[in-house]
Amino acid sequence: MTFTSLARNRWLRVAFVLALAAGVAVLFWWRGPDWGQVGNAFTIVRWEWVVVAVGLNLLSVLVRAVAWKIVIDQALAEPHPRFPLVFSAFSIGLFANAVLPGRIGELARVGVLTRKLPGRKGAWAALIGTVFAHRLFDLIPALLLVTYALLTAKVPHWAYTSLEIVLGVGFALFAFGLASARRHSRPVLDELGQVRRLLAMAGQGLRVLHSPLPAVGAAFFQCLGWFCQLLAVFFAMRAFHIYEGLPAAALVLVLVNVATIFPLWPGNVGLVQAAVALPLIAYGVPKALGIAFGFGLQAIEASVGVGVGMIFLAREGLSFAMLRVMPGAEAVEMPEDQTRAAESRERARISG
Repeated sequence: MTFTSLARNRWLRVAFVLALAAGVAVLFWWRGPDWGQVGNAFTIVRWEWVVVAVGLNLLSVLVRAVAWKIVIDQALAEPHPRFPLVFSAFSIGLFANAVLPGRIGELARVGVLTRKLPGRKGAWAALIGTVFAHRLFDLIPALLLVTYALLTAKVPHWAYTSLEIVLGVGFALFAFGLASARRHSRPVLDELGQVRRLLAMAGQGLRVLHSPLPAVGAAFFQCLGWFCQLLAVFFAMRAFHIYEGLPAAALVLVLVNVATIFPLWPGNVGLVQAAVALPLIAYGVPKALGIAFGFGLQAIEASVGVGVGMIFLAREGLSFAMLRVMPGAEAVEMPEDQTRAAESRERARISG
């Protein structure tokens, strides 16, 4: 058995244990609330604020797709994919992440774009690199949001350690990304493992960091996207008659993102509701209302990711089954691999 196979099996076991532990913990905690009160909370929802929250989530998706378009334009040679195609791919990726475990959506959005870029050598590897870079820019608003929540919100004692770890890891990842972008040398991938292959692909996407203006633009649109999400949480709270300020909304948004870092099952349903309801207890929000709000907030976000994603999935002529068989990063052929393969074929032809 190879090292890669051992690593995969180990991570599968870890994921299974985490999923089982989280599921047991959530089921144990859920015995507390009165489910009748949870249901009653939906009878008093102010739907005008729900519409506002949905619109803000849609705006968030739009501006974050703009950020990805900026990164793509720096990583790929012209002609660049047009924004409607980028937005379509990004929406399909959100849909896949919402309904499938394992962040399949990151590969799905790359697959949608490469279908429209025939004959572009190395396009798949470069686009996977842009996903890395796009996620790197996510760290900027995420770190700002965590800092804001720690300074202003009523953070439960049990959440302090988690948020401090997220803050530290976020700074480390951002520093690592900046350091990787400064490296201009390209490794010989035949001699590298899968981790180095991923880093090499990430380096292609991080080319945007060599251009200050596009980098600032991508960071700005990512921050704007997160701000729209923060406002969406704020107005969704109003819809459920939770009249707290932006610090409480920031805390909810941070803990929801922490709860979905590892997609243990589709949507992490249950874990998300716990992450929403527990911190709101410090604000005097009853547990049943907090759980109802958690379901409502997840439904608001899913209505955009799933709804818009399904529209573009049909438009691109793709099926749900196709999203499940997207190739992994280990199957990506880098430009250097293509060059060496062509040289090997030429040597074989001459010697033959």
